[in-house]
Amino acid sequence: MTIELGLLGAYLPTAEATAADAVALEEAGYGAVWLAASPSADLHAAERLLDATGRIVVGTSVLNVWQTDAETVAASYHRITANHPDRLFLGIGAGHREVDAGYASPVAKISSYLDTLAAAGVPADRVLLAALGPRMLRLAADRAAGTLTLQVTPEHTRRARAALGPGKLVLPGHGVLLDTDADRARETGRAAVRPMLGIANYAANLRRIGYGDQDLADPISARLVDALVLHGDETAIAAGIRAELAAGADHVGLHAMGADPIGVLRAVAEEVLRS
Repeated sequence: MTIELGLLGAYLPTAEATAADAVALEEAGYGAVWLAASPSADLHAAERLLDATGRIVVGTSVLNVWQTDAETVAASYHRITANHPDRLFLGIGAGHREVDAGYASPVAKISSYLDTLAAAGVPADRVLLAALGPRMLRLAADRAAGTLTLQVTPEHTRRARAALGPGKLVLPGHGVLLDTDADRARETGRAAVRPMLGIANYAANLRRIGYGDQDLADPISARLVDALVLHGDETAIAAGIRAELAAGADHVGLHAMGADPIGVLRAVAEEVLRS
């Protein structure tokens, strides 16, 4: 059975996501909560949110394959889906050379991880890959439900859709910031994306889709910040979301910035879903 994601998802830090947050997002019309920052293999954070809600899907974004044991993840998946069928996605990723000890051959490591999940009975159509480059996109097309990514643009989404074809999920994510002062919003956005630009995988992907040294070096270019962090009023943010959908996304995950992230997510959903 197909999992229904709807148009919008919300990224929440795994350690901070509460049942009340999930209920509020479900009431606001969100189709999914994506648990950020490498959830643990027991998936208790996902289970807690599913227990508190009746419809919303919960996914991991993403399980780090160097840090989470695949057999434990598979057992957790079966425990949770016995009570919440068709509401759990396993997003998995290969991490980053800069932060993961033992990092090597990410495609081979992901392939081995997928082998273990499959042997333990986890359906391939319940697994998503954090796929940026061509080789990982091909693996997502062949062995997963699709791709789940952050720090991408509509151009990457177009390429992902072409690589995966029409039958797979393409689920990009964006930062969103309700701030109509463009200069201030860009400075906030720069602070948010600057650490990511020091990660080779992210920087290489941005170069691959058309950004150069003048964009990635400090001060990070306005065009890059604008592409990664949707900002302005609700109408402007909704336009950025629609650009992703037009580029081939099935669903867009939002990471709200600011003091009241749930309030931002509510306001954006109201604008997007009413049209």
